[in-house]
Amino acid sequence: MQSIIFSEEYCQPENLYPFNLTRRVQDIRVGIRTIREKWEAALQLPSFDKWEGDYKETEQSLLIDASLVSGDYLLLHANILPDKELVAAIQALKTGQALIHAEAGAIALHFNAADVTGLHKIRVQQTISYPADLLSIRYPWDIFRLNDQAIRYDLEFLLQTVASYPISASNTIIGNHPILVEEGVEMEACIINASAGPVYIGRGAQVMEGTCIRGPVAICNNAQVKMGTRLYGGTTIGPYCIVGGEIKNAVLMGYSNKAHEGYLGDAVVGEWCNLGAGSSASNVKNSAGPITVYHPASQGGKAIVGNKCGLLMGDYSRSAINTSFNTGTVVGICSSVFGTGLLPKYIPNFSWGAEGIRKYDFTRALRDLENWKKWKNSHLTPREQHILRYIYDNY
Repeated sequence: MQSIIFSEEYCQPENLYPFNLTRRVQDIRVGIRTIREKWEAALQLPSFDKWEGDYKETEQSLLIDASLVSGDYLLLHANILPDKELVAAIQALKTGQALIHAEAGAIALHFNAADVTGLHKIRVQQTISYPADLLSIRYPWDIFRLNDQAIRYDLEFLLQTVASYPISASNTIIGNHPILVEEGVEMEACIINASAGPVYIGRGAQVMEGTCIRGPVAICNNAQVKMGTRLYGGTTIGPYCIVGGEIKNAVLMGYSNKAHEGYLGDAVVGEWCNLGAGSSASNVKNSAGPITVYHPASQGGKAIVGNKCGLLMGDYSRSAINTSFNTGTVVGICSSVFGTGLLPKYIPNFSWGAEGIRKYDFTRALRDLENWKKWKNSHLTPREQHILRYIYDNY
């Protein structure tokens, strides 16, 4: 096989609202890496995206038709997470063989360009049943539910090729699970408890004094953890994020800030978000009963997600200081959230405020996002502007 081609055909990406609006399913971060990065590393192959004909296409998008360069490819369904057994089964596939799961359906197809019979039509010679359980991201709450397992897998894989840098003696280490500290990490006078799970700290991360970490936890490259932060198991702090306060079983995908006191648990925060000082999100109802969240792909626009679910915040959204998010709140893309008391459980894309919600002026929204991006030495790309314009006009 010369490359992976990710497909969303069986993934129902609409079920992953709001995180599907700004990215392909394979670019969701769960654990240390994105789904794409996990598979590229596991199979040692570059990846492309099957052309889906929507507003998110990039130069990585490929038409599977007669124009496909000759050779062997792996068509891989984008919401499935790798593990050792699944990777071995995929590597064993011969040309023309498809790996099928009884409940999840198609997993992967090893095919040759000569087997393409039309646009996105491929001749399958044999199907092979895969009997083991699969880890797949079907709904946004799966991201935090599977994050513990995903951290463990990613770190086990990384330890095969990456050696840990020494940990300063000023830190207190407890437990026997692996702790992997990459190059350029600044960390002094912290407590790392690896009794319940491993800990990963990526290149260039800064973990300030007084931080308490209880694994499994992933702090990705160039993230900053502020003084006295408490990170509990199942938490991923994505690249270039800044965090403080108390965080449990939550994923911040990248470039986002929760830099001050406040609680975030059983939650997913997209990229380029900012939670103002003192912002907190409830993750359990006072009744301890089942939590209902806004889910446009479900009947009635709602789904029951279990007894724990905090904040699900789409990319580019921000909250004012002391914002109180209700249990199981969904915030769409590029919203500026402010208001008194507990906020509505659904705040739509491009909202301005949360009481008598108004729509964010698009020009002003881009201006504000550009200002936030400058703080991390970045800027809005033409592709981001194109995606945001489409969401603004159509969702």
